[in-house]
Amino acid sequence: MEDSGLSPIRRQYLDLKRRHPDAILFFRLGDFYETFESDAEIAARVLDLALTSREMGRGERLPMAGLPAHAAEGYLARLIAEGYHVALAEQVGDVVKGGLVRREVVRVLTPGTVIEDSLLAADRNNFLAALALPEGGEQPGRCAGLAYLDVSTGDFWAGELPYTRDTLAAELTRIGPAECLVPEGRRAFAVSVLPDGAHVTERGADRFAPSTASRALARHFGGGAEGSGLHEAPLALAAAGSLVAYVAETRESAVRTLSPPRLYSTAGTMLLDRATRRNLDLLDGGGTGLSLVRVLDRTRTSMGARLLRAWLGQPLLDPDSINRRLDAVETLARHASARGRVIVALKGLADLERLGARAGQEALAPRECLALAGALARVPAIDTALRDLPLAAALADARAALDPVDEATGDVRAHVREGATIFGEGVVLPGVSAELDELRSLAGDGRQWIAGLEQRERERSGVRGLKVGFNKVFGYYLEVSAAQCAQPTDYYQRQVTGADAVLPHLEKLGWTRKQTVANAERFVTPELKEMEGRVNRAADEALRLERTLYNGLLARLATLAPRISATARAIARIDVVASLAEVAEANRYVRPVVDGSTRLEIAGGRHPVVEQALPPGAFVPNDTRMNGETRTALLTGPNMAGKSTYLRQVALIVAMAQSGSFVPAVSAAVGVVDRIFTRIGAQDDLAAGRSTFMVEMSEAAAILRSATGRSLVILDEVGRGTSTHDGLSLARAILEDLHGLERPGGSPKTLFATHYHELTSLAEHLPGVENYRLEVLEQGDDVVFLHSVVPGGADRSYGVHVAKLAGVPERVVARAASLLRELEATPPVARREQPPRAVMTAPCSVCDELAALEVLQLSPLQAQAELHRLWEQARRTLRDLTERASRGG
Repeated sequence: MEDSGLSPIRRQYLDLKRRHPDAILFFRLGDFYETFESDAEIAARVLDLALTSREMGRGERLPMAGLPAHAAEGYLARLIAEGYHVALAEQVGDVVKGGLVRREVVRVLTPGTVIEDSLLAADRNNFLAALALPEGGEQPGRCAGLAYLDVSTGDFWAGELPYTRDTLAAELTRIGPAECLVPEGRRAFAVSVLPDGAHVTERGADRFAPSTASRALARHFGGGAEGSGLHEAPLALAAAGSLVAYVAETRESAVRTLSPPRLYSTAGTMLLDRATRRNLDLLDGGGTGLSLVRVLDRTRTSMGARLLRAWLGQPLLDPDSINRRLDAVETLARHASARGRVIVALKGLADLERLGARAGQEALAPRECLALAGALARVPAIDTALRDLPLAAALADARAALDPVDEATGDVRAHVREGATIFGEGVVLPGVSAELDELRSLAGDGRQWIAGLEQRERERSGVRGLKVGFNKVFGYYLEVSAAQCAQPTDYYQRQVTGADAVLPHLEKLGWTRKQTVANAERFVTPELKEMEGRVNRAADEALRLERTLYNGLLARLATLAPRISATARAIARIDVVASLAEVAEANRYVRPVVDGSTRLEIAGGRHPVVEQALPPGAFVPNDTRMNGETRTALLTGPNMAGKSTYLRQVALIVAMAQSGSFVPAVSAAVGVVDRIFTRIGAQDDLAAGRSTFMVEMSEAAAILRSATGRSLVILDEVGRGTSTHDGLSLARAILEDLHGLERPGGSPKTLFATHYHELTSLAEHLPGVENYRLEVLEQGDDVVFLHSVVPGGADRSYGVHVAKLAGVPERVVARAASLLRELEATPPVARREQPPRAVMTAPCSVCDELAALEVLQLSPLQAQAELHRLWEQARRTLRDLTERASRGG
């Protein structure tokens, strides 16, 4: 259909929709947002709205779904959580020719560009990321560009990483972007490396061209991006430039508060892959909700909570940087009274980081201006709380960066009325502008005159029930009920009878009938309309002037935004240090010794999360000792005895130490670890068509590819997802490969838990492998798990006992115990062949030859040849025995 044949409002809608084809257009009509056509179908489905239709002029009806404008944010949050983009078209002007109100898209909301508090989680960043991928796919030595920013705080980072799925997936899992931009055609790759919940937005490949990106950065930062080193990292530059262009398209004011992009590298921080973050419950506790961050987070501010998550999600590799953090934590751990004063000063502080960003965007509401001023006014109290302490360097730097920005506080309090929320109700204080005060006085006097009109007109007309009312359509009016119109007034009792007689009487008084409603008649008078016009003109002019004055305040605050943001970052660091110090004292944590050695020595270590779920003192602590002599600890023992808890405990203590936290132990010495790898638990990936065993092997493969001599590897029950022989073979081969001294960088520190007791023999042949077991106390047919890790290997798994403890019916447990005794008493050959008669015994040369073999001295080919020869010999011997038995001899 040609636009010339459409109604004006339809043409207006289509024009806005053409500009934002990828967004759901919320089209403002009065007090509602309406969606049309395919947008309406999506909104109705996702938001549970009624799908109706509406005539858009000239007989054209369109599918429509609408919602009240005052309740829009809740609906917007649901659409954005589903990954949709939303364009808000508001009525922005007066009625133009043809009776049409001018409308413009004032905001485009996407998962990665929202700044509204109601759409954001207070304790975590809302990152928008971009991937710049070179042509040709993954190849050794190639890099990919990665940039990410948070429009709600202004943080902006860019870097180049090895172009491998493992590396990109690990880094993107750490960042956890809400939305990621990728070149067209690369969605499938992006989905494979992004964490669950991240939404992919494809952009034209030209948006990632270095020349285009460079222009975008120069346009918004001038020379500010020149000193960042981005021009020496063209893929990082491409990713950063694509982000800036996207933010400018969706929310141009947000670009003003972005810091120039900082070039970063993962070389100085620990890369933690998706499996490790999941297995250790660092930041999210899965279905249980229990996580390390929940134990350590006693921050009092939102920016502190976000920074704590960043520290735990990206442990450091430099011992000096780690010890700077530990020095700061120790300062506040030792000085409880000062820490208490800091906590009091921080408690309830508004989110200064996000308020500073909104100030830079000139987007602060009056309520937020007051919150900003209140937060800045409390900065001196934080400074005072730290004043008399011998501060560690990190705390001293944070304290030096505290700036109360007195100009901002004074300006807000001089202009904004306390308790102000919306314009038209007096946001700007009296005394700020003589002109504004005069306009308000005129409007106020007019309203008082109108309020007094009710009594004056009652007396003049004799209508005792007369009321003055107001609505948005007709303005002010005089209302007389239908019942009163039907009876003569007291004043004209003798002269007037009936409603028809009353109306002419009121008209003689100068009243004009304006509207008839169900139970009343509504009138206006010349005096009322004249005064209403004066009131409205004064009120409109006052509102216009008030907005002008308020916008001037916002412009001044915008110039102070960098100082506000710097103060917010300093407060966040102080808050995190205070939180870690408080938890250390409450939970009996100690300061770890962190250095560049290769040792890992923990005395009395405890699992920081599990111990919080138990009564005080109930958790059984255990030691760990791995150094140049012991590189691999082989852990055996029954299920439920605590093997997995112990493995996670060691990894968490290392991660905590390198994040700058005290640790749950009597003492701990940690030589810096470059990576922590874990293969724990049974996970499948049905959506990708991968079984539990496939996932297990994929994770093991990633570990074998990437582990170095400075890595910590945690492996739990490798090989259990397949047959016993396959699983045992794979478990041993993986363990031998990790132990192999020929690995690049040497052998990683490895904790290997298994039910394959056959593997314990490796300690006799492989140097640096030590056996440990979980202690079990047997009491008749029952067992007690002591949860203590002691030297030596286990010879039983106690599976039947665990089944009994788990509540398996007694009849099943008894039958299992009986079968177990039979199996343990039956030689392996008889178990395989399962003959119907008693097993016959005879001298067996095969056994002698097998016992004499030096198995560990054989090459794989030699071992295979010997095994085949002995197998053939055993089959001949068994056949001979069977034939002799059948002849009775």
